[in-house]
Amino acid sequence: MKAVTRALPGPPDLLAEAGEAGWLFRSEDRGLAARGVALRVELADGLAGAEGAVAAALAGFDTDDPIGRPGTGPVAIGALPFDPAEPASLVVPRVVVGFDADGAWETVVGDEAPPPAAGPEGAPPDAFRLVPTMPHAEWKELVAGAVEEIAEGRFDKVVLARRVDVEANRPFVVCDVLERLVSLYPACTVFSAEGFIGASPELLVRRRGRLVESHPLAGTVARSGDEHGDEVLVAALMASPKARLEHRLVVEAIGSALASVCEEVHVPDRPSVLGLRNVSHLASHIEGRLAAGAPSALGLAALLHPTPAVCGSPQGPAFEYLRKVEGFERGRYAGPVGWVDTRGDGTWMLGIRSALVSGRRASIYAGNGIVAGSDPAEELAETQLKLQALLAALVRP
Repeated sequence: MKAVTRALPGPPDLLAEAGEAGWLFRSEDRGLAARGVALRVELADGLAGAEGAVAAALAGFDTDDPIGRPGTGPVAIGALPFDPAEPASLVVPRVVVGFDADGAWETVVGDEAPPPAAGPEGAPPDAFRLVPTMPHAEWKELVAGAVEEIAEGRFDKVVLARRVDVEANRPFVVCDVLERLVSLYPACTVFSAEGFIGASPELLVRRRGRLVESHPLAGTVARSGDEHGDEVLVAALMASPKARLEHRLVVEAIGSALASVCEEVHVPDRPSVLGLRNVSHLASHIEGRLAAGAPSALGLAALLHPTPAVCGSPQGPAFEYLRKVEGFERGRYAGPVGWVDTRGDGTWMLGIRSALVSGRRASIYAGNGIVAGSDPAEELAETQLKLQALLAALVRP
C-alpha cells in the first residue's frame, strides 16, 4: 500500500480528527491523531522482538513523504502492556494527522477514501458507582508489608497500584472525557488507544534522529492552591530523604540504560519540580546523543521498560512481588503509550493517570513508589490524589 503525506495549512483539531474511536496522542506543542486500520502488527512475544517486527511492517509501505519529520509518513501507534512479555499489537492507521513546532501534516494510507471520524452516540452518563478492587485498610496493610520486605533486603523500591472501577448508567463518551482531560491537564500528554485513555505527565523516551530524552517522575506532594503553601510543600518534598531516594533509583536506572546505547548522556545532579493541577512531582530531564546503530524509539522503550517509576528496583524481585500481591492484572496501565515512524523516531509516554473504558464501565488506576520509611496512610492519600485526574474527567454528576 502507498502512504502519502502532505502539508496542512493550519493546526488541526486532533480531538475531532481522532473522534470517538480513533487514536490520540496530544501535548501542548505536538501530537498525532489517527483513525482506521491499514495494518495491525501482532507482537506475540510482547516487547521482545517488537522493534524488528514493527520496522519490517513500516518498511513494507510505498512511502511518499516530502516532509520527512518525526511522525510523518506511516507510523505504528498504540498502547503496550505493563508486562513486557505479554502479547500485544500496534496499529498502522489509515489516516494520521499531526502537528509540531514546524507545521502540520496528514498521511493517508491506501487508495480508498479515508474513513471519517466517528462521533459520539447518545448522551453522556449522569449517574455513577465507584468500587475499589481492594478496601483501604487492606491496601494500607499491603504497603506495610512491602516496607517490611524492603527492610529485609528483598528490594529497594516497589510500585504498588490501586484500581477503582466506575459503573455508569450510560456508556461513557470518550470524546467528552478527552476534551476535559486536555482542559484539566494542559501540561500532560492526553492519549486514547482502543479504550485506554489518560493524561500522562511522564515521558518514557523520545527519539528524534540521534537525540534522545526521558523525563522520569518520582516523589509526589499535594498542591494546596495557595502559592506560599505550595512553596512550603515543594521545599519539604525536595528535602525529603524518602522522596529523593525514590527519585534517584529511577534516574540512575534510566541514565544507566541510555548510557549503553549513547555516545553521551546528561543526567541532572538534582531534580526539578513539575507542578500539575493537584500534585507536584520531582522530575529530571535526561538527554543524550545516540550512538550509531542505536535502537528506534520503540527499541528504546523496550530497553527502559519497566522503569523503577512504575515497577521498582531491582526490577526482577519488584516485578514478581507486585504481581503476587497487587490483586489485579495491570494490562496496559503503566505500559508504554505512543508511536514510532519509519525513521525510528517516536515518542513513548508511560500509561499512567489512565483508565480503561468500555461502554458503561471504566477502570481507573494509580500507583505509588514504596521505599523504606513509606507511611501507609500517606501512600493511600497520594493514590487518592492521583485517581482524581481521571475521576474529574469521567464522573460528571
